[in-house]
Amino acid sequence: MKVHILGICGTFMGGIAALAREAGYEVSGSDLNVYPPMSDQLRALGIHLIEGWEPEQLDGDVDQIVVGNALSRGKPVVEAMLNRRLTYTSGPQWLAEHILQDKVVIAVAGTHGKTTTSSMVAHILDQAGLQPGFLIGGVPGNFAVSARLGGGRYFVVEADEYDSAFFDKRAKFVHYRPWVAVLNNLEYDHADIYPDLESIRRQFHHLIRTVPADGKLIVRAQPSLQQTLALGAFTPVEYFGEPGAAWSMQNESPDWSVFTVHHEGQRATVRWSLFGAHNADNAVAAIAACHAVGVSIDVAVGALATFKNTRRRLEIRAQGRGITLWDDFAHHPTAYHATIQALRQKIAPGERIVAIVEPRSATQKRGVHQHEWAQALADVDELWVYRPEGLQWNVEQALSALGPRVRVVDHTDQIVQALAQRGQAGDHWLVMSNGGFNGLYTSLMALVGAA
Repeated sequence: MKVHILGICGTFMGGIAALAREAGYEVSGSDLNVYPPMSDQLRALGIHLIEGWEPEQLDGDVDQIVVGNALSRGKPVVEAMLNRRLTYTSGPQWLAEHILQDKVVIAVAGTHGKTTTSSMVAHILDQAGLQPGFLIGGVPGNFAVSARLGGGRYFVVEADEYDSAFFDKRAKFVHYRPWVAVLNNLEYDHADIYPDLESIRRQFHHLIRTVPADGKLIVRAQPSLQQTLALGAFTPVEYFGEPGAAWSMQNESPDWSVFTVHHEGQRATVRWSLFGAHNADNAVAAIAACHAVGVSIDVAVGALATFKNTRRRLEIRAQGRGITLWDDFAHHPTAYHATIQALRQKIAPGERIVAIVEPRSATQKRGVHQHEWAQALADVDELWVYRPEGLQWNVEQALSALGPRVRVVDHTDQIVQALAQRGQAGDHWLVMSNGGFNGLYTSLMALVGAA
């Protein structure tokens, strides 16, 4: 069977392509921009790649087209697909029908922490000898691939609430039918898809309705999620993350690199390379999810000692001249705050955090959370904000409470030039963006002498 994937170079669709190839399908695909590292990974799997949306790519013998959610009506290849009455489906539906049918699915959902928690679950199950399959929106440090079929009955999927395709506006995760669902948190995001928090809550409710009664819901003890469960839940719930919850934790170090997990009288201590309360929260959720499928707490805790986080999650990109360059995927005020607090606890007193932020997502450009930015970023010593095209709010006004610490620029070169003069030993340059930031990372790495 030949599968052709539209939008193949995105993380999710690239993972679909890898799974399809591993499952024995003949796979080809296209994207507007075909570039490394995803293009190299796909070509190494024997997948033929086409750049652009021209309809001629459908002229061959294609049995099914898998359409990524970046595609919309008006694209020549989409119009040709519809006019020719070709067989097509969305990425999540293809995954559900061709990969997940005979699997015990563990789905990790939430506004924040999905990639990290999914990676933890996959690593724990792997260390327990269960050979899980997985599809994760990043490359887990312990596996070096974002997707694999696995050799066992368990499959871990990062359960995204973004829409499935231009013809299916349901959240991706409603297709997965998990036996265990982790609900990490729920806040407003994806303003280009959802008009308000209640519309996202409804999608989470749809996910909850698909989890069987003999399954398990692992839920953060958060009012927003409790309100979602109040819409109707038919599955046993185990809460985590707060004192008194079924799963709780206690810090044993200044930076959460050592902490104790508590569950029904049991306790076990995690010692690992990660730090930050948000990562400890993710770890407790992962331990609880794996416990639901029979992995002991001690085995899970032991596995986390060797866990390597996904790239771009408070990752050190370079060190030199006494300066450390950090890269983090944060793009929401809650994530900004958690990342900064984690780093502040990690570094020595007197060392500076210089935050460099790109408001790139559709939600950020609309200014949905602009009034939360100042509080979320208050604990930095210096703040640089790049103003991209299409920003619909006044950054200077929103951050005025932070005073002269804030500098807003229209070109990333201005940041590089300023830090070349202002950087000093003991600085921690924290770049927060969910994109490539116009190549800023390479320039900053050169400044600290690492490139």
